[in-house]
Amino acid sequence: MLDQAFLLYGANGYTGELIARYAAAYGLQPILAGRNKQALEQLGAELKLPVRVFALDDKIAMQQALQEVPVVVNAAGPYDFTAKQLVEACIAEGRHYLDLNGDAIIYDMIHTYDKAAKDSGVMLLPGAGYDVVPTDCLALWLKQQMPDARSLKIAFAVLNSSLSRGTAINTVLKLGLPGLSRIDGKLVEEPVGKRGMYVQFPGMKKKLFTMSLPWGDLSTAYVSTGIPNIETYINMNKAAWFFLKGQGAYNWLLKTKLVRGIANAIVKRQSPGPDKATRDKTNTLIWAQVSNENGNTLTANMVVPEAYTLTALAALLITRKVLNKEFTPGYQTPATAYGTELIMEIPGVQRGLVQ
Repeated sequence: MLDQAFLLYGANGYTGELIARYAAAYGLQPILAGRNKQALEQLGAELKLPVRVFALDDKIAMQQALQEVPVVVNAAGPYDFTAKQLVEACIAEGRHYLDLNGDAIIYDMIHTYDKAAKDSGVMLLPGAGYDVVPTDCLALWLKQQMPDARSLKIAFAVLNSSLSRGTAINTVLKLGLPGLSRIDGKLVEEPVGKRGMYVQFPGMKKKLFTMSLPWGDLSTAYVSTGIPNIETYINMNKAAWFFLKGQGAYNWLLKTKLVRGIANAIVKRQSPGPDKATRDKTNTLIWAQVSNENGNTLTANMVVPEAYTLTALAALLITRKVLNKEFTPGYQTPATAYGTELIMEIPGVQRGLVQ
């Protein structure tokens, strides 16, 4: 077993490939894994990295691959189809599990393996990327300054970039499904875009309109802070938001195989994701606010690198920590495992309170 090696499942995907390309800068050696033999071998030859080809239903091949490494980074979405299998395999083999998931339901599912992971002495840390490393750290940072906070709102602004093909496909799979918020400690279904608000993001001359959308923080921020009421938002054209207000009339159509098939075909014709030039010139903006029962509020802003670049850097940073035996067994969020300053270890991050 190599000290600085880890298994990167889904290495041939857009984000997986970014992680593979950045790994050397962190002194790490990924073993490229997944189902696409041709793509993996091509990337492995270019980067001079080992390759393992297997599907997650091939339990023997998966077991053999896991025995080579202490840590698995799951970059193969949609995580509805990959997280459970890899989590269970990692616990059985005594290997740590990280992923790049952003779905609150998947986080809660992985959380149910907390005791099994502790018994096995391994850490399960989903959300080791853009969602949710910066926001999880920011949420806990605010909670520490307002210990009696009862409500948390988090808003993202992603400007001048685009979705990766994998993220877009996952979005297609969610078409027509309800959104979520956390109310009094429980995840509650609600229409996507039920709420809208204008947010003053850092560095912007005017406020941007945002709408409610379920992000992973609905799960992770609750674990990290204990705040019982959480809402998450993303910047959105207000006209598109008004269109979504009528979604109840056509959600049934969005869930049909025909519509999802058409959307999936369109996505697969698009580019894999934003190119390097786009990533290098783009930042992601984050706004967060906590409030207590007395109506007092505390607001913070954060500027981080472009979402996919941040994901690669954060995943590698956490992987390196785990390989250096910095981990806490059981289910963890980025902030419960490494504290509020984890995000500040990534170059280019700015954080501050709004006066």
